[in-house]
Amino acid sequence: MSRYLGIDIGGTKTAVLLGDERAETLTRVSFATDHEGGPAAVLADIRSGAAEVCGAAGLAPTDVEAVGISCGGPLDSRAGKVLGPPNLPGWDEVPVVAELSGFTGRPAYLENDANAGAVAEWQFGAGRGTRHMIFITAGTGFGAGLILNGRLYSGANDLAGEIGHVRLEPYGPHAYGKTGSVDALCGGAGMAQVAREMMDAAERRGERSLLFAQAGPVSARLIAEAAAAGDDLAGRVIAGVGEYWGRALAVLVDILDPERIVMGSLALRFGEALLGPAREALRREALPLSASVCQVVPAELGERLGDVAALCVAMRLGHG
Repeated sequence: MSRYLGIDIGGTKTAVLLGDERAETLTRVSFATDHEGGPAAVLADIRSGAAEVCGAAGLAPTDVEAVGISCGGPLDSRAGKVLGPPNLPGWDEVPVVAELSGFTGRPAYLENDANAGAVAEWQFGAGRGTRHMIFITAGTGFGAGLILNGRLYSGANDLAGEIGHVRLEPYGPHAYGKTGSVDALCGGAGMAQVAREMMDAAERRGERSLLFAQAGPVSARLIAEAAAAGDDLAGRVIAGVGEYWGRALAVLVDILDPERIVMGSLALRFGEALLGPAREALRREALPLSASVCQVVPAELGERLGDVAALCVAMRLGHG
């Protein structure tokens, strides 16, 4: 059975894993992404991790079929370089493919994490059986990975699917270089900003809310906890963000006419409280026929997504 090395580089944690062609993780290590040491320190940790996970299976890094690297953009997958993602300061023009291919002596491939996540859900998760699918990564920001005509579509600069940069409102929170952008209104950080604005208005009206009692800044997690406790304001925040989600999805549906949209990250935390308003706004805003055939569903892979995504990159799935 073939073995593949998967690398999932995140702003907080990095994971190194050994897996097989079924995208099953066999051995795995993770560690905090070293921002002080920069790319050189993280790459050293990755090399050590690769030796560890391969050694646990009685292999050496040179025994794997290929290496797959999933990382937030911007990046150049063809040149194999990371180009300064906002969550990886100092990672400018870092040739991760050359570094890891040189270390293992095996082919290595790099992919934007939203694209890699799209392929993972399409092959092994909630997108199975489709030819036209969109995967939404809705964590801190809001981005999309596109499967069109049964293949990954990444565009001329690996920037296809950057719905987060689209402006929804001429006012409101600021993110991704724009006031009122999808990122500012739909991502986790945007949800906190929307909540802060709604809290200010509620406070002026003399309303009560569990959100006022929270120590420290408001976050998506705190909003979820307050909503679960029955807090009305938290519920309105979630519904309001869900409305923006639906409007953003309608843009994608009108342009790409997908069969299914698979929602990750925040959709799993908030469930139907967020997805229900999103579906309603999508049906209202998008072309009726396109909206009627497009399913909006939560992702299936959960905590396994990063691992499966990196293995899909190593196996070149989605590239035809």
